[in-house]
Amino acid sequence: MEEKKDMQKVAVRIFDEEYIVKGNEQAEYMEMLAAYVDKRMRMISQRNKYLSATKVAVLTALNLADDLNKLQEDYDELVKMIEEDKKNKKE
Repeated sequence: MEEKKDMQKVAVRIFDEEYIVKGNEQAEYMEMLAAYVDKRMRMISQRNKYLSATKVAVLTALNLADDLNKLQEDYDELVKMIEEDKKNKKE
């Protein structure tokens, strides 16, 4: 049976707002994720200083969703290539 990790709680700052984040990951990992989101939000905000924090957050979410989707497509393609390679080696 897999052992459950203890729930971690950590305070992070994202785009000048403080959040309490809870999760099963290490505090350092959650802090790293928060710093990454903060960095991405600040990059978008610098391109257009007149965007509200909500719009910056939504645009950041869209950018991250795009990154995730592209990585998933790349991953799926790699898995397909590996499966084809295995199939060809058996023949």
